[in-house]
Amino acid sequence: MKFWILGCLAASLLVAVGGAHAADAPGSAAAQALEGRIWDVAKRQFIDAQALYQRAAASRYVLLGEKHDSEVHHARQLDVLQALALRGIQAALALEQFDARHQGALSAAQQAGSVDANALADAGQLDRAGWRWPMYQALITFAAQRQWPLVAANLSRAQARDIALGKVQPQLPVASAAQLVLLEDDVVQGHCGQRPAPARLSAIVQAQRARDVQMAQALDSVAGPVVLIAGAGHVRTDRAVPVYLQEPRRALAIAFVEVEDGKHSPADYDRTGFDVLWFTAATPRPDPCAMPLTGSVATPNPAINPKEMK
Repeated sequence: MKFWILGCLAASLLVAVGGAHAADAPGSAAAQALEGRIWDVAKRQFIDAQALYQRAAASRYVLLGEKHDSEVHHARQLDVLQALALRGIQAALALEQFDARHQGALSAAQQAGSVDANALADAGQLDRAGWRWPMYQALITFAAQRQWPLVAANLSRAQARDIALGKVQPQLPVASAAQLVLLEDDVVQGHCGQRPAPARLSAIVQAQRARDVQMAQALDSVAGPVVLIAGAGHVRTDRAVPVYLQEPRRALAIAFVEVEDGKHSPADYDRTGFDVLWFTAATPRPDPCAMPLTGSVATPNPAINPKEMK
């Protein structure tokens, strides 16, 4: 599974975890078999969209894990929001794309009656270039028009960078050894198999955990149902945002997964930490590992082949 985890860090860090493949061509056998289908991980069976929507409507937290540059993923996220509204759910919409420090201005704009996504993006100081605006415009518009509170969920780029560079030591909950190993593996994959020096690797993991903790706190600041829009890496129940929620058992983690050529079954995909996989067409993109990495990373680990990462 390919997802983004370090988008707010310094430009020297590769942000596409598992993004070592260029997307496979549409119309492949895998796309024909899985595209558009929804897999219930625990039950090991496909379900229809209505069953998923019912489950989402009964959840305290609905976590929608995306690839940030996929228009298909954003369209399916909007489908979920529309389904919740049709079922009478008045949710809040939390977005990784807004920094928590701008929550006051964002809330003030909503309280003043603004339903214009561009004005709200201005109020929340959304980084339009970094988040490929207007990709999130429809989601923000939908929530604002229904007076759903918008929640700025993320740390700022500067805060995350300072942690990743070891300049700041965040106060974080204790993490298990297994959780840390998984997060370290995520970082190594995000660096195309190159393993940063131990101190830098630890600091990057701390930055990722700090972002997850911040997002969890943002979700728990909302009394009622809340939907999170974030990279798929942030919604994993085994090592990311759900770990830090007050009521993790009431969270539904949905990963939007791009199909890959030659992978015809859900068993061929990374399912760890997700409740549901929603398969979609792949977005063509260049191979991020085709160009040399910059920054403080070590010599590539010969045991890891970037071209085989998922």
